[in-house]
Amino acid sequence: MLELKNISKTFNPGTVNEKQALIDVSLTIEDGEFVTVIGGNGAGKSTMLNAIAGVWPVDEGQILIDGQDVTKLPEYKRASYLGRVFQDPMTGTAAAMNIEENLALALRRGQKRTLRQGIKGSEREAYRELLAGLGLGLEDRMTSKVGLLSGGQRQALTLLMATLRKPKLLLLDEHTAALDPKTAAKVLETTEMIVNRDHLTTLMITHNMRDAIAHGNRLIMMMEGEIILDIRGEEKKGLSVKDLLSRFEQVSGKEFANDKAILG
Repeated sequence: MLELKNISKTFNPGTVNEKQALIDVSLTIEDGEFVTVIGGNGAGKSTMLNAIAGVWPVDEGQILIDGQDVTKLPEYKRASYLGRVFQDPMTGTAAAMNIEENLALALRRGQKRTLRQGIKGSEREAYRELLAGLGLGLEDRMTSKVGLLSGGQRQALTLLMATLRKPKLLLLDEHTAALDPKTAAKVLETTEMIVNRDHLTTLMITHNMRDAIAHGNRLIMMMEGEIILDIRGEEKKGLSVKDLLSRFEQVSGKEFANDKAILG
């Protein structure tokens, strides 16, 4: 479903601020895989995600989604392939519109979007059912402005909006980083439920090793713009933070320096 072929990205080339963010990265993600990505600051996690989304062009290499070469496509043209949830709970929803209006806009994605015809009763009932599945009571607040929701409620709603039309690829960019631990756990539980229910191919960046191990069926670790570990299947199921740190030290010859990622 996703194929990265030797992609590289350098910021500010030829200046004192030159930074090689991605170095010859290749990665294949099969249909339905749920891949978590971990790494220290500057490892290249967000750069890789943004390169896939088309936020900036890569210097070299190819990006294919469901067999289609999207390397040269601008961000807005890749949107039909992707669902995205951002780190900031304020991003991804229209705060001045209510919950059902936000969902209606998400459902009309890729079409000429307007609410002029209104929201049909059958559509409203479908939204109510989907919201009830989140277990946050939002099905009883469908006419509430989204700006009045808590961070966790907004992230859960954004997740629902991002997956409403079942994207080819779901990109989660540290989408629980700004939430308190209890709320983050609820949003991750909701994420797992939606991904498994809809068999969504998912790439989730996280700052937390425990979350990277606990969720998904494959784990990738990055360092200095390269993928240094790729753990999947039964090997991942039995993994602990101690095991992951040991593997990192074996491959890199260094100690993992991000205490926040280790301790969660």
